[in-house]
Amino acid sequence: MPEPKSCKWFLDFLSPDEGHMHGIKTILFAKQTKYQQVEIMDTGSYGRCLVLDGKLQSSELDEFIYHEALVHPAMLSHPDPKRIFVVGGGEGATLREILRHKTVEHVLMVDIDQEVVESCKKHLPEWHKGSFDDPRVELKFLDARKYLEETKDRYDIIVIDISEPVEEGPAYLLYTREFYSLVQNRLTPNGLITLQAGSTALTSLTCLSAVYQTIKAVFPIVVPYQACIPSFGIPWGFVVASKFVDPRKISIEEINKTISKRIRGELRYYDGETHTGQFLLPKHIRQGIEKENRMIEDNHPLYTYH
Repeated sequence: MPEPKSCKWFLDFLSPDEGHMHGIKTILFAKQTKYQQVEIMDTGSYGRCLVLDGKLQSSELDEFIYHEALVHPAMLSHPDPKRIFVVGGGEGATLREILRHKTVEHVLMVDIDQEVVESCKKHLPEWHKGSFDDPRVELKFLDARKYLEETKDRYDIIVIDISEPVEEGPAYLLYTREFYSLVQNRLTPNGLITLQAGSTALTSLTCLSAVYQTIKAVFPIVVPYQACIPSFGIPWGFVVASKFVDPRKISIEEINKTISKRIRGELRYYDGETHTGQFLLPKHIRQGIEKENRMIEDNHPLYTYH
């Protein structure tokens, strides 16, 4: 077995009993903001990585998998997505993928932590590729939930790209039944929401299961799916939901045709086969999330391991 090259290591805890180690070359940025601890580090296997509150958020090598998996299932299921709302998305890569759709006219991104966004602008240019400067983008630094409570605007797609609901973090009130009800009221009739929803690993289905059950209490169509993101060390879950549109009913041929017609550039991860296959969850995951009986509410939050 070869000797390890790194003398410094980042341990990304997956649970109290399990973790994924990354050899660190350099720490490029580290700061405790008003809301969370931010670190941008250069690792041996995955290149630059964004870490928030000790949890890996995305890496240079495979962030395209996460962001294409998060954005395109909902966007490609909508017949004509023009107005998009992004909750979080500090790296700018979610913006990057949304803006590849020729139909998009306006994207409002609301992130509570300006220091995270500014650090990503500077240190992670390959993530955002100048998306923050696109004339279709409006960027606000404030509480996304408060903004949605006060606006009457409606959106075709709402992308929720935030960290997991840890107790002391900034995101836990963006995972509740009350929040999803608010989101539903801010969608156009054919609108969809999409979000990352935690691990699909056998030992840590808690977050995905509770999020899935909570969204089911609000939306009639709720579809969980997963993607393998190597830097995370475990498979990852997502959820797309809507009032009327079911992405599972869109064929491989239809997705590929829409990609060819609508998307600028070539997707590295996503196509019709990927779209269809990601919804075919293994039996133990399907059973696990259906057995969950927890509802996440403002006065009954879910706190994942941190």
